[in-house]
Amino acid sequence: MQIVVGVRFKEAGKIYYFDPGQLVLVQDDDVIVETARGIEYGMVVIGPREVKDEDIVLPLKTVQRKATPSDRTKVKENEVKEKEAFTICEKKIVTHALPMKLIDVEYTFDVNKIIFYFTADGRIDFRELVKDLAAVFRTRIELRQIGVRDEAKLMGGIGCCGRSLCCSTFLGDFEPVSIRMAKEQNLSLNPTKISGICGRLMCCLKYENDCYCNKCPSKKITAPKPGTRVITVEGEGKVISIHNQRKTATILLDDSKTVVASWEDVISKDEA
Repeated sequence: MQIVVGVRFKEAGKIYYFDPGQLVLVQDDDVIVETARGIEYGMVVIGPREVKDEDIVLPLKTVQRKATPSDRTKVKENEVKEKEAFTICEKKIVTHALPMKLIDVEYTFDVNKIIFYFTADGRIDFRELVKDLAAVFRTRIELRQIGVRDEAKLMGGIGCCGRSLCCSTFLGDFEPVSIRMAKEQNLSLNPTKISGICGRLMCCLKYENDCYCNKCPSKKITAPKPGTRVITVEGEGKVISIHNQRKTATILLDDSKTVVASWEDVISKDEA
């Protein structure tokens, strides 16, 4: 077990663990740390706590110091430079006639590297573009191609629910989402209704998916499938729909009467 703090460098970005060393850190403290990209400015989002060794990526680096007012000023200056770099890069892309869309620009805290995020339909030969940008900024240049989900995360926006996008507000990592989740929740399979503004399946399909499991956790009772013949205390009939969260099934009886029964009270005709 080791005592660590969780640091995030972007809003809704991934959380990285660092050794607090001799510093007394609490949540929301701004800190300066060394990363693979260089010296970075981040915020403590997880206060000091013990974490198992297998959950830590070694070697664990130590927080260098708490951020000072001058560090915060430098971050604001870098943000101004990022906007200028964005404009310059867009002009260079037009000059080289490259089929790519610039999404964001990021300076490292020590201005040792500038990262340009872009999207494109395929592979792009941007070697000449990198040479031009390096000549202008005289520092290390990195062009990083990202996907449409990452684009939505960086750009932000409003989802169909009327709220800010989950990916740009609190989701640190993207989790796999499948069309099966939509089927299990009895949602419309119309792509326009279950896709986010990125064009991919909505991340929120994952949130309640575990509630739509097809078994009763306490007694391991399997849910009857729609369309199957079953026997209930009211008589025989056919399952027309199921409610996973309530663990009930709606059944159309042979006498045209509709009843709602618990999964426990329904017997499959094949098992009878």
